[in-house]
Amino acid sequence: MNIRRHIEELEARRGSKVLVFAASHLELELLPELYDTLRGLGRPARLDVVFYCKGGVVNAARRIALLLHSFTDHLTFIVPHRCESAGTITALAARELVAGPVAVFSPIDPLLQTAPSAQGSGPLAASSEDVRLFSQMAKDWFGLEEGEAKRQAMSVLCENIFPTTLTSFYRSILEARLICAELLALHMAHEPEARRARIADQLLFGHHSHTYALTRDDMASLGLPIRRDEPAEDLAWEIARALRSALGGGVRRSREDDWFDTIFVTREGARRRRRGQGGLAPSWEDGELG
Repeated sequence: MNIRRHIEELEARRGSKVLVFAASHLELELLPELYDTLRGLGRPARLDVVFYCKGGVVNAARRIALLLHSFTDHLTFIVPHRCESAGTITALAARELVAGPVAVFSPIDPLLQTAPSAQGSGPLAASSEDVRLFSQMAKDWFGLEEGEAKRQAMSVLCENIFPTTLTSFYRSILEARLICAELLALHMAHEPEARRARIADQLLFGHHSHTYALTRDDMASLGLPIRRDEPAEDLAWEIARALRSALGGGVRRSREDDWFDTIFVTREGARRRRRGQGGLAPSWEDGELG
């Protein structure tokens, strides 16, 4: 299988230019290489991004989405499989979302990384909803009055999380909400602001787990522009097969091997970012897939 052959088929079918964008972790350091790749495509009227992403940094998701949007009049994301967390945020910039039957989106509540306790117990990350619903849990589970539940929650949280860390966590929620609204406005400016805010709030606060696997029907029910294109979905799924076998440290044969954490492919060629042991900076290289 050759990914570029599938790209050519997609372009012929949809009258677009196609970029395959696969990343284990979205980060700002991807912008220069992405910019050069997009410059090589020119500025097509329609840009289809076959997107495969496992998450990343919220601000990187915003900048990547804005950059993709700036290179076309009609941005489509084709999602054959994973498009989680920061990947879901990036996809909000798309005028059209073509999602396959096993596409996986996710809520976008930011995570707070925590240090393990001396006993080695406790979670290493907490979601915004873990913190926000703490007082509600105290009320529902332990029968505390609402005012008392809130006082107890503040006391317990401030004893275990430094107060300014809680403030930073709160600010990250405000930031994520604004970013979602900004990206939705790129193609929903004609819609009431309240509708865009409802979509952002549902993705932030509407589910009980950061890992809740949202389907294309779930995303459509939010009011996002989900479209069906079965031939395109089939072609994207074949591309995803190659990506799953080439992306991430989990595909290595041994811990000493290098791995690729980001892959860009167009009909002109492929670029991959290689990571190795020892903390050295990753490097980009040309290379075919499949």
